[in-house]
Amino acid sequence: MATSSAQIPSEFSNPNLEVLLSEQQLQTRIKELGAEITRDYAGRNPLLIGVLKGACFFLSDLLRAIDTRLSIEFMAISSYGSSTRTSGEVRIMKDLDVPIEGRTYSWLKTLSTLA
Repeated sequence: MATSSAQIPSEFSNPNLEVLLSEQQLQTRIKELGAEITRDYAGRNPLLIGVLKGACFFLSDLLRAIDTRLSIEFMAISSYGSSTRTSGEVRIMKDLDVPIEGRTYSWLKTLSTLA
């Protein structure tokens, strides 16, 4: 197996970033959201849609906090292409595998791109 000593820059090593919420604050809020979804959607089989790749860890934590029957789906979208700046045009890279007509659903996208 080939090895490399090349360092891959991380957006998390940017000295201008600051932590806005602690891990404990995030986990507490995720549990609260899970309880709200459990209460509000009990018996309705909601569909949670995660936008890859950013939502996968949040969605995993949220799913563990929900105590009702539900379904999950994923889709991938891009507005960046090969650039680091958005083109303003959103392209669907992976669409949903099931129809959502008549379903109760929620989109889950990474929080870091909301800023």
